[in-house]
Amino acid sequence: MENKAKYKNIWMPAVALLSAFVISCTASKRVEKIKPGDIDNLINSKNFTFIAERVNPFRGASRNLTSLYDVEIKRDTLICFLPFFGRAYQAPMDPSKGGIDFKSTNFSYNITEKSKDEWDIYIEPKDNSDVQTMIFSIFGNGNATLNIQNTHRDPISFYGRIEKNKSD
Repeated sequence: MENKAKYKNIWMPAVALLSAFVISCTASKRVEKIKPGDIDNLINSKNFTFIAERVNPFRGASRNLTSLYDVEIKRDTLICFLPFFGRAYQAPMDPSKGGIDFKSTNFSYNITEKSKDEWDIYIEPKDNSDVQTMIFSIFGNGNATLNIQNTHRDPISFYGRIEKNKSD
């Protein structure tokens, strides 16, 4: 009986340590670091991905996101896969479409350089009736915020970072 307790005390920390190692290895494979000088090139070429790490709904508490949510911009295509928390003023026809999930090939993309290391990007999808505007604020270290104004939902904000697109 004494030996079982001894092994139990060794087993639990070993499992916790192994789990932490696996999580850190998995997360680091997903991240592709970018250099500060590359951010300007990514923004001007319309070729980057915003990885959402935290959501700040208009109503309710801010929370960390535990799944991968992103907005991918590839020159002439915008692919948005984000969650939504808040009040919707019109229910979607398809109950599985509760998030902000769409693909657009017709959108405006305007850049405003606020300072040497800060840019605002204004995107208006013309082929999506729900999302009115998406405003990215991108900083020289790769961190970014995204504010989304919707037609039939509360506004919502996301915090995260930008990365190079995986296909490049």
